[in-house]
Amino acid sequence: MTYDYAIAHHVTLPKILEHTEVESHGLTNNNKEKNTLGNDKCAFIAYRLLITQLPFALSDQLSQAIQLLRWQADTQFCSRCATPVVSAAHGERAMVCPVCRLRQYPRVQPCIITAITRPNPQTGVMQILLAHHHRYGQQKTPQQALQYGLIAGFVEVGESLEHAVVREVAEEVNISLKDIRYVSSQPWPFPSNLMLGFRAAHAGGDIVIQEDELSHADFFDLTNLPKIPFKGSIAYALIAQIAHEQGISL
Repeated sequence: MTYDYAIAHHVTLPKILEHTEVESHGLTNNNKEKNTLGNDKCAFIAYRLLITQLPFALSDQLSQAIQLLRWQADTQFCSRCATPVVSAAHGERAMVCPVCRLRQYPRVQPCIITAITRPNPQTGVMQILLAHHHRYGQQKTPQQALQYGLIAGFVEVGESLEHAVVREVAEEVNISLKDIRYVSSQPWPFPSNLMLGFRAAHAGGDIVIQEDELSHADFFDLTNLPKIPFKGSIAYALIAQIAHEQGISL
């Protein structure tokens, strides 16, 4: 059951823990001695907060379940004739229109995410381009660190993955790239994306941010990174891979 489904159907839910509460209860380190929630209590924890603690196989299963639940909730009528749809027989993962027989399958939205590097012009230390997106939120206290991430965006109709990388980077930070190469992918259920990870080198141009998307972007030394996405995300994996090649442990 998803949170949105429960709210829409007036289902009473256990407490939903925020990130700070999860840490205070000792639920992020699998340490039973520090777990202060108690055996007689239960609570929901956001999937994003659990990713770092879950085995890869279980994480993939939960990701798939979240995407399928959302697809079922969003696919209740035929997109051609608006007739209510029914589940396909014989275990096929499809919604079928009983009138025009149109089959609707789960949709996956391809997104590129790119780690862009260059040597520091003064010191030669390897740097990586990181950006603070508006969706990460703003700094509420002087002690709170802003989170930075990689440049990412949806693939548009009719373009290759490599072209999407070049376009998104040009749109968001106004620089050109070279040595673009695919690294790995990750299903991401927010809402139903397939993240396609790339690496590239800075070829030229000064950073000019797309202000409706970003509040700041810059090249950071790998030895002095700001707060970055959490372990378990493809963004962290791409950054960690580059750091490891430079002999740096995150």
